[in-house]
Amino acid sequence: MKIKRIAIVGGGTAGWLAANHLGLELGLDPDIDITLIESEDVPIIGVGEGTVPLIRESLEKFGIDEVELIADCDTTFKHGIKFVDWLDPHKHGQGNSYYHPFSPAFPNGFDVTPFMLANRERLKFSDVGPGVAPCEAQRCPKKISSPPYKGELAYAYHVNALKFAQLLAKNAKEKFAVRHLLATIVGATQQANGAIAGLVLKSGETIEFDFFVDCSGFASVLAGGALEVPFIDKSHQLLTNTALVQQVPTQESDEIPPFTKATAHGAGWIWDIPVTNRRGTGFVYSNHHMSDQLAADTFASYLGISSSAFAPRKIPMTIGYRKDFWAKNCVSLGLAQGFVEPLEATSIFLTDISAALFAANFPRFTDDIDVLKGHCNEVVAYWWERTIDFIQLHYHISDRTDSQFWLDNANSTPVSDTLANRLARWKLSSPKRSDFFSSFDLFDATSYSYILYGMKYNTRAVLLSREQAQESAEQLGMVKQRSDQLVAEMPGHREWLTKLNAAMKQMRR
Repeated sequence: MKIKRIAIVGGGTAGWLAANHLGLELGLDPDIDITLIESEDVPIIGVGEGTVPLIRESLEKFGIDEVELIADCDTTFKHGIKFVDWLDPHKHGQGNSYYHPFSPAFPNGFDVTPFMLANRERLKFSDVGPGVAPCEAQRCPKKISSPPYKGELAYAYHVNALKFAQLLAKNAKEKFAVRHLLATIVGATQQANGAIAGLVLKSGETIEFDFFVDCSGFASVLAGGALEVPFIDKSHQLLTNTALVQQVPTQESDEIPPFTKATAHGAGWIWDIPVTNRRGTGFVYSNHHMSDQLAADTFASYLGISSSAFAPRKIPMTIGYRKDFWAKNCVSLGLAQGFVEPLEATSIFLTDISAALFAANFPRFTDDIDVLKGHCNEVVAYWWERTIDFIQLHYHISDRTDSQFWLDNANSTPVSDTLANRLARWKLSSPKRSDFFSSFDLFDATSYSYILYGMKYNTRAVLLSREQAQESAEQLGMVKQRSDQLVAEMPGHREWLTKLNAAMKQMRR
């Protein structure tokens, strides 16, 4: 039987990303009908406001105007992530920091890591790329004349999650004729083989479809509910289990940092994400290592808010993922698929690439499902495992010993065999491209190197020839020259955004 009717259960970023990917991939088939069903009774979680550079490819493919994205979603630019106090404040100073920028760690393809390690006492590893100084100087990665989705530096976005979902929805409906139905789903009917047959609505009506995409958030009404896909719990590897969320208004005169700030504390970390009119902040912690009251007090102190007037939203976090991304005639995306704390903006990242993978492998006939789903499940499970490795790395190699949380992360928390093997090898030599032989590795030698050496991982130094040292010094000199040029020539981040938004307002009058 040909699969014609597709139901996406749930809106938000996950649902509408799925709608756009499917609409783009299947739009030429006149038999395909895509309906997104969204409940007015279920609010969007809306805390994941950071993205990674790959999102630009998807948005450009969808035909979304970057100017519209910036003007309509309170969007700001993101060059990377600044990590504060992830190392022992007593050894490295209070407020110690390093960057994970989006610029490559191999300037002009040359590996300068051995030179950096030989000079680790006087050089910061993040200086292997040109992006850190422009970040610190609050520079925009684009010029006024930069083409859409192109810049002088690699960049991603900070967005208002609700407005971003609305922009994706508008695009899916207008460009790909995705239907939008407001209704609350209370259950599902199933076929004799266990596949889903239809969705039972609060009104009592049952609507039948051929294929289903579960974007119903933590409820996971289809994958976790009707199909009972097991959840692989990773809380033994990542110890944080709670987040307090607070939005903080900003003034038009305030500078806008072009990076996400991640500040470690005694039992987790704090995200600080600027959009044009506010900061989205979140206090991530383990309630096994810090009481809820101390967490609220510490968060209020960070924000400079009186604890008596402080009322953040509390979000329980269960870290892990569904064993099968694709079960029967249903795939799950977003929070319905799994959750990992937003340390490296992995939520939208995993949703985007999983939706793209599914759209590219969409089963045109029901007999195709068993042929295609095994490969997709293997890929998505690999993505989740390597993502958890990368997030855990930040905790596991920290030299903080000021609380039981950090001691447990370093000494008592198991890591995967893959991460353990890699860390053992990286004690002997620095990460190489050849260490990441799978094309499905989401985080490569560049990303790992920035974290390892930002956190002063002790890789054995190697002897360098005079020629190697000279070439490395020359490459780093060119990076420094480029960095200085960007600081001097690029517009201020707030300045660029203010000019663009003013021009858009004028044009829309």
